[in-house]
Amino acid sequence: MGFSAAVTTAVLISFLYTAVYSAEDFIAASNLRRESNAGGLCANVIEPSGFPCSEHTTQTTDGYVLGLQRVSSPSVVLQQRGPPILLIHGLFMAGDAWFLDSPTQSLGFILANRGFDVWVGNVRGTHWSHGHVSLSEKDKEFWDWSWQELALYDLGEMIHYIHSVTNSKVFVVGHSQGTIISLAAFTQPDIANMVEAAALLCPISYLEHITSRFVLRLVKMHLDEVILAMGIHELNFKSNVGTHIMDMMCDGHLDCDDLLSSITGKSCCFNSSRIDSYLEYEPHPTSSKNLHHLFQMIRKGTFAMYDYGMWKNLMYYSQVKPPTFDLSSIPSSLPIWMGYGGNDALADVVDVQHTIKELASNPELLYLENYGHIDFLLSVSSKEDVYDSMLAFFSSLDKSSSSY
Repeated sequence: MGFSAAVTTAVLISFLYTAVYSAEDFIAASNLRRESNAGGLCANVIEPSGFPCSEHTTQTTDGYVLGLQRVSSPSVVLQQRGPPILLIHGLFMAGDAWFLDSPTQSLGFILANRGFDVWVGNVRGTHWSHGHVSLSEKDKEFWDWSWQELALYDLGEMIHYIHSVTNSKVFVVGHSQGTIISLAAFTQPDIANMVEAAALLCPISYLEHITSRFVLRLVKMHLDEVILAMGIHELNFKSNVGTHIMDMMCDGHLDCDDLLSSITGKSCCFNSSRIDSYLEYEPHPTSSKNLHHLFQMIRKGTFAMYDYGMWKNLMYYSQVKPPTFDLSSIPSSLPIWMGYGGNDALADVVDVQHTIKELASNPELLYLENYGHIDFLLSVSSKEDVYDSMLAFFSSLDKSSSSY
């Protein structure tokens, strides 16, 4: 076995061991999660930087209780809140992803300081959401969802909740998987009508041309199908077993900086010295079904609902193949800004251009040749390179407003 094959095997073993752990490990991990997350995202991450923050919850129509946080600038009083803006995180992430760096570098803090009424979304299964009204995280039914449900239930409910509380249309910012569910949600008129504008970092609706060596290897090995066949429903890299294995792998056996690059693409400006800090809360769990849905996108080159196979598709969708999400149905009146990079191994330039071609509108674009997937969120110069352009786009939508 060659070295690269051995490394891949080790990663796969860690992946499976991470996902499958004993009941005792589950209870221990759950206890640790509750202890580390006591007080929620506001108390743990946002308020220590001096920003006012309040915790909110809302319930989806299928029973998941989602956590939302509302953040404002220390210098802005309640009556001066600006337009509401919702931040939607990527895969294996949650709302803390927008606050991992200093207040001058993290988009969540930057938007609050610019006068926005910042709302932080956390999809089902992540640490900052709050479970289900009747299901436990130990139940396989709890994990019976993919990004399809995140789009149509979670994001739709978050936008509806914020719209109801603020009586305003909502700006939406998504990164990676957050853009998948945003684009899918915007095809639904009842959701799109509540959205003022959207900014999409590393926009994804197609994954046919991804160049990620690591992901393509997992797809080729049908890891997603193996996991489902083994009866694994939750993918949790923060279990005790998973943490120990990843620590051992990264301690002299595997270059974890290089692993990140092999997954997301070469990073131009990622501060690798802060990895330990980032990993304090990341990664968050997701479902095996979600991974399978993403791998379906890669194999089939489609932007479609979950493929259950012919007979179940007939049962769920009344047709043999799963319905596609029609990007051309996103209202042309919905302003969209997109930021994408030449080194992104997940949101490949060819696939981004495919997305743009199918939209009825002409989105405003920011292309950065040297940016990889993670740079748009954690670059040391993302404010100047990315966020200033996004803020200028938002400002251009209302020339009379000076608050942002």
